[in-house]
Amino acid sequence: MNYSMNENGFTGHLPFGDIQISGDEEYGFRPYQLLISSLAVCSGGVMRKVLDKMRMPAKDIQIEVTEVVRNDEEAGRVEKVHLHFTITGDIDEKKMARVMELTRKNCSMVQSVKDSIEIIESFEVRQT
Repeated sequence: MNYSMNENGFTGHLPFGDIQISGDEEYGFRPYQLLISSLAVCSGGVMRKVLDKMRMPAKDIQIEVTEVVRNDEEAGRVEKVHLHFTITGDIDEKKMARVMELTRKNCSMVQSVKDSIEIIESFEVRQT
C-alpha cells in the first residue's frame, strides 16, 4: 500500500484498486469514515466466521452504524461508535451472547482501538 498526494487529499494505491481519501467528503472518503468502516466490516467478517463455526451460517449480515461520537476539542477524535448487527438466518438467539463475545475478542480492528474508542454492539436476529 502507498499513498500519494493529489489536489484534494490523497490517493491510496491498494491491491484491489485506488481509493480517494480527503478531509472533504466531496473529494473522497474521510479518514474517520474509513476507521469506522474498518471496525464494522472487520466485526461482520469475524461474526460470519463465528456463526459458521457454530453451525449457524448467516444468510445475511447487515451492519448499521447508529452512533458516532467525536470530540471536536481533541481534533475530532472518535470517542464512541455503536454498531448494530441485523443477522438473517436460522440463528439460535440463546447463543448470540457468545457470538458477540467471540466477535469482539477476535476482531483485530476492535482490539486495536478498544482502549481509546468505546465500541457498543447490539444485534437483532431475523429468522428465515
